Amino acid sequence: MNHSADWQDIPVRDWQGQALDCAACPHAALRAGGGCEPGRSCMQDAYARRIDRFFRQHPKLATPQLAHPYFEVRAIAARHADVFHLPALMADPDETVRLQVALRLPQRLLGRLREDPHREVRIRVAQRLAEAELPTMLRDPDYEVRATVARRLPEALLPLLLHDSDLQVRLVVAHRVVMPALWRLVDDAAPEVRRVAAERLPAPLLEPLAHDRDWLVRHTAAARAVGAVLERLLLDPEPEVAARARERAAELRGGPAEGERRHG
Repeated sequence: MNHSADWQDIPVRDWQGQALDCAACPHAALRAGGGCEPGRSCMQDAYARRIDRFFRQHPKLATPQLAHPYFEVRAIAARHADVFHLPALMADPDETVRLQVALRLPQRLLGRLREDPHREVRIRVAQRLAEAELPTMLRDPDYEVRATVARRLPEALLPLLLHDSDLQVRLVVAHRVVMPALWRLVDDAAPEVRRVAAERLPAPLLEPLAHDRDWLVRHTAAARAVGAVLERLLLDPEPEVAARARERAAELRGGPAEGERRHG
């Protein structure tokens, strides 16, 4: 059988770097019927894609291999094994295995991985954990874990992350939080967060952002301003901001901006 080029580029070796010994394999009988093939579908191979092909074809053989000495075999077997046997792998020494376990564990056990030493495992936990349990991960030391929590946290609890130390977390919050907590973002230290506030705050509340030290924040506010706030931005010292304010004024009047009329 011809194999694709990427398979041919990977040497056919077992997980210890030795030549495959099909005769010694516990699943040797499968080969005669096309159930496995060295270089394509093989549980003893070191290459993860070949191991995965084997277990996709024979998922019922996965559970007995959860204690295999090679971490790739354990990790891939965990995708197909009986879920009732997965708790035994929650303390597996390899994070690749624990990550696969975190994707399948039932909720009653998933919380035990909230303090896993590896961030990728905790990210998967935060993606799956029941909403009611998410607040227990608000203080995770990794920003991406907290950002994942922020994407799923109920709106009423989002203010708990308004002052997170990481910009990416606060940006997630800024895009989701509602009034009156949204108002508190006008004082955020990062202009990126204040720009989101300028995009989402009710137009009559944009006045503090019309005086923002970052011209892009003022430019964003100018696109939505009304009344006295718009009048203030028409006089902004930054030409781009003033021009956007004129466009906004024209939109509110229902006609083209002054510059457009001159060049029309």
